[in-house]
Amino acid sequence: MINLEFRHLRTIHAIQQTGGLGRAAEVLNITQSALSHQVKGLEDQLGVPLFVRRSKPLKLSAAGQKLLRLAERVLPEVEALEQDFKGLISGKSGRLHIAIECHACFDWLFPVLEQFRHAWPEVDVDIRPGLAFDALPALTREAVDLVISSDPEDRPGIMFQPLFDYAPMFVASSQNPLAQKPFVEAEDFRDQTLITYPVDRARLDIFTELLSPAKVEPRALRQVELTAVILLLVASNRGVSVLPDWVLREVRYHSDYVTRPLTAQGRTRRLYGAVRSEDAARPFMAHFLRLARTEPVKLQRG
Repeated sequence: MINLEFRHLRTIHAIQQTGGLGRAAEVLNITQSALSHQVKGLEDQLGVPLFVRRSKPLKLSAAGQKLLRLAERVLPEVEALEQDFKGLISGKSGRLHIAIECHACFDWLFPVLEQFRHAWPEVDVDIRPGLAFDALPALTREAVDLVISSDPEDRPGIMFQPLFDYAPMFVASSQNPLAQKPFVEAEDFRDQTLITYPVDRARLDIFTELLSPAKVEPRALRQVELTAVILLLVASNRGVSVLPDWVLREVRYHSDYVTRPLTAQGRTRRLYGAVRSEDAARPFMAHFLRLARTEPVKLQRG
């Protein structure tokens, strides 16, 4: 069995690049005697000469060429791995895979990620919406690194970092009879088609904050994937919806729509970033959380 080490690959590569033992020894920062001893030991182990002796510059034998090709494949990968480890140690690189329990969060998340990628180009960023209903267990088992959620739970090793508060807002066509009201209540939905995202009721503010506690069912429920399509249907008076205030920043002054608070007092919810406790203080994670606290507020303010 060949006992080949990285130093052997670096040696063969250095000799090929410099053309001699003396200059290669300088590059490798060892004595020429030590380098000659290393080469002889490797040749004895392999049972073949690696160089054509008495050639100037020193030339590789056929066996030496094979070893060089291996070095040219392996050494760049090893060097890249070393750089990755240095980045991890310094906090400049890492992984930020995000699961979202908030269907409308893409509206503010993409501007946040756009800023983040410029500041942390070496961090691997990904969004995993498919994990939305199993997000916190995925965080615990390190399948993702951050969960956006409005429902904090007491889980060992998980921290829920507050991001920002938002208001779930009623939105309807200006032609809808409810447009005349200063606010809406649960009973107002009994004769309305409610348009929602295709997620479980437990993830929808309109049910958790208003309808379920009042035991009120809308006349009909229509599920739509895209925010733009929800707003298109609302403008056409095909139904009403309840969306976070940051989603409604562009339509709240549009003549086709009206936006109203839920109940006279209004409703307020809070979004959190759930992270593993050991990751919360990592520089790139802390920076992402700072961005996620400030950028959405700009959208809320329009």
